[in-house]
Amino acid sequence: MAHTGRVCCLALIFIIMSLLVKGKIDVCKRGDVTVKPSYEISLGSAVNISCSLKPKQGCSPHSSTNKLILYQRNRTIKLQDGDSLSTQVSGLPLGTTLFLCKLTCRGGVEIRICGAEISVGVVPEQPQNLSCIQKGERGTVACTWDRGRDTHLYTTYTLQLNGPNNSTWQKQCNHCHHLDLGINLTPESPESSYVATVTAINNLGSASSFPFIFTFMDIVMPLPPWDLKIQFVNASVSRCSLQWRDEDQVLHNRLRYRPSNSRSWNMVDTTNAKGRHDFLDLKPFTEYEFQISSKLHPNKSIWSDWSEALRIQTPEEEPTGILDVWYMKQNIDYNRQQISLYWKNLSLSEARGKILHYQVTLLEVAGGKATLQNITEYTSWTWVIPRTKKWAVAVSAVNSKGSSWPTRINITDLCEAELLVPGQVSANSEGVDNIMVTWEAPGRAAPAVQQYVVEWRELHPGVVMQPPVNWLRSAPYNMSALISENIKPFVCYEIRVHALSGGQGGCNSTRGNSKHKAPLSGPYINAITEENGSIFISWDEIPAQEQMGCILRYRIYWKERDSNSQPQLSEIPYKFPPNSHPIDSLQPRVTYVLWMTALTADGESAPGKKREFYLQGKVNWSTFVAPSICVGIIMVGIFSVHYIRQKRRHSCTWTGS
Repeated sequence: MAHTGRVCCLALIFIIMSLLVKGKIDVCKRGDVTVKPSYEISLGSAVNISCSLKPKQGCSPHSSTNKLILYQRNRTIKLQDGDSLSTQVSGLPLGTTLFLCKLTCRGGVEIRICGAEISVGVVPEQPQNLSCIQKGERGTVACTWDRGRDTHLYTTYTLQLNGPNNSTWQKQCNHCHHLDLGINLTPESPESSYVATVTAINNLGSASSFPFIFTFMDIVMPLPPWDLKIQFVNASVSRCSLQWRDEDQVLHNRLRYRPSNSRSWNMVDTTNAKGRHDFLDLKPFTEYEFQISSKLHPNKSIWSDWSEALRIQTPEEEPTGILDVWYMKQNIDYNRQQISLYWKNLSLSEARGKILHYQVTLLEVAGGKATLQNITEYTSWTWVIPRTKKWAVAVSAVNSKGSSWPTRINITDLCEAELLVPGQVSANSEGVDNIMVTWEAPGRAAPAVQQYVVEWRELHPGVVMQPPVNWLRSAPYNMSALISENIKPFVCYEIRVHALSGGQGGCNSTRGNSKHKAPLSGPYINAITEENGSIFISWDEIPAQEQMGCILRYRIYWKERDSNSQPQLSEIPYKFPPNSHPIDSLQPRVTYVLWMTALTADGESAPGKKREFYLQGKVNWSTFVAPSICVGIIMVGIFSVHYIRQKRRHSCTWTGS
């Protein structure tokens, strides 16, 4: 069977060679093209190219009209009558150029005779930067080098390695810059010297590299460490041991590690570690990434590639630090008050684990006795307590290893101390997501201020479920604060500045937004009532999503129905809740059209829904009584004069009688 296969292979090779030979004969059966001195020449050299017809291969056996044409890449460079031509060519570019000889007979038909390819190149440059490496103690020696410029010719590279006891290894490749000799160096004689050279050869010349001299220790790159794992002693982050496996000859390691969310590495060098290193500075509940590299000798050898990364999360520890707690207090009636506590999450470094819940303890200040203990997973807590006692609360965060130190605060009225009220609180936009809040110190009480607290929340008047409150603390010497947490554009925020001193506090407030534009709509007039000839208008607040910032004032417009005159208006500063606003300049028994708009610092809204109102009006007795009295007096006067005249006339007549 094997013999049959070998016969088939030989037959196939014979057929292929026959076809190639036949192709060569068919291509150049009419003549030949010769090149001298060589088909491969150096850049700048000249060559002689000749073309000749074979006997009886002209246009006809007895023709004397043979015309030969020599083409260089489809460009005619020589045309000559007869059976042969010859020319010299120079200035050929680097690379291969095709020359083709053709025969032209009567009628202009061109017949291919033969062709030749001439390659122009350069002598090989000396190979540079020869280096060798053996990956792993059981790997093989592989060398690389820089070839220099392209020769544009067929060039071979021969790598030769000479070792102890006249041992020699050699391997060859074409147009290459890397060769693996396939031999393994062993550490039996770690100081034995080896010499490597590489030689480049083509038809124009040759060049050899400088010798590269090395020992086993110089070129062996250990395999990367493997089987990395980590152990935490007593399930604690205070001491952990990183373990790995190395090749037998490794004496030196470098370790790098970092939190997974960090870009910078911590580096550790260790000698004779024997696959183990203890870490004492890792943070709890943090995902770390570890990698190790090795080499055979601290001062020699080559560092291995980094190992595959080991990622692992360190164990939890008891939380550290204390919660930042704030509160709001609201009186419900004469005997009860509602307190709402808020606190911020601990940072990752403070939580040192997953916070499972928060523990809230309510205490009476007088007795220090815990009245209520509650557990919540949220960062807020609300409760109703009596107003007749003084209260304190303590809040702590809890993870699987323990709880943080409790934050204790006394519940007081944060705004009751008039002497501590900050002055001139204002808020100005500082870009899309920031508001700059400024204030003045509370006069003579300024030295007593221990800290300021700036508090802000979205302004949603009349909403039962108010948005969560945000706050930041500021040193007593600061009179401004930039608020940026949870700030949205086109939203109005109620901002309050508290000055705290001991168990007392004073506060002042304002409104502000980071970005504003004209409201999307005007208020809706929900009622118009008439009283003593005047009307009172009340309206619904514009929905928060349509206010587009802080409303500064409202405008009420009115005009007679079907009138083309300009409407009258009344402007009202914003306040909440909006009270009914009176208008007393309307005429009775006239139908009016009324509407409202709202204004922010950026402009006026579109009109709200229009309402018609017919003012019934009552008789204004002052209007009618005064003229009536005047008319009455005049009439009485007239009749009185008439009566007196008649009486006087009657008296005179009687006397005369």
